[in-house]
Amino acid sequence: MGVKAINTLQEIWNGFDFSNLLDILLRVIPALLCITLHELSHGLVAYALGDDTAKNAGRLTLNPLKHLDPMGLLMMLLFRFFSTSPLRSSF
Repeated sequence: MGVKAINTLQEIWNGFDFSNLLDILLRVIPALLCITLHELSHGLVAYALGDDTAKNAGRLTLNPLKHLDPMGLLMMLLFRFFSTSPLRSSF
């Protein structure tokens, strides 16, 4: 890389406002934790009551990726509104 490119990257790095990134992380990480626990609880209660749909769909897990909807995640980042992936019931 040339000196000009390095200087440009250094200017970008020095001018970047990390408070925005921190703000996003402080909103997204707790939201993912809460959403995961909430959806897992729905699946466990349904399973305990005899509905194995969540288990068959692989939703009885603490992996947040199993519960997320990509469009819902984008909405959370942009509009502070969230929705999870729908799951059909066998009842």
